[in-house]
Amino acid sequence: MIRFKDRESAAKELRKTLPIEQMRTENWNLISVSTGGLELAYNVNKRLSLPLDILISASIVAPQNTECEIARVCETEEMVIHDVLCDSFDIQLDFVYAEAIRKHEEVILPNMYKYRKGRHFESKKGEVVLILDEASETGLKLMLAIKAILSQQPKAVYVAVPVLPQEVLDAIEPLVDDIFFLKEIENFKETPCYYETLECVSDETVKMILKKDNV
Repeated sequence: MIRFKDRESAAKELRKTLPIEQMRTENWNLISVSTGGLELAYNVNKRLSLPLDILISASIVAPQNTECEIARVCETEEMVIHDVLCDSFDIQLDFVYAEAIRKHEEVILPNMYKYRKGRHFESKKGEVVLILDEASETGLKLMLAIKAILSQQPKAVYVAVPVLPQEVLDAIEPLVDDIFFLKEIENFKETPCYYETLECVSDETVKMILKKDNV
């Protein structure tokens, strides 16, 4: 089983799959979809100095099971819904939309002020975008980011993830220009299984990265 020492080592391996010179020439925008993904993106971005940001989002979970994510909403108010799970739990869309509004107010807006002093996510119209994360279990974060970015009419959208499930790869592949990864896994376990160390990224580290990269 593939296993990285930490996010920095995963970023070094992931860089080997990326078209570095093309990224420099076209001034790609690096967009992470989680704080862990931001740390990975920061390490990918070393010596590149490309624009780096995070797309802030929040999870919507089933009322019967708080461990089960049924949808996700981001700061641009785009949303993705896991229809199969909603049907399985008999969850009405009214509940999902109400939760999306609540999560936007209670989770997303405070994080926007905490990380960016309230600045909104900038449009990527006409830009080349690389969406990154440390791994992907359900694919909802990546799908949400792809949906949000595509709605802004970018020039191109790419995805880079060290490891991801086969079903997530199959789902997002038709939506983007290319996907850079090290391993697709048929029976994907939890993300920490693929890292020796996977520490939580502190708020101070997030703010330092975003400030350092002039975001």
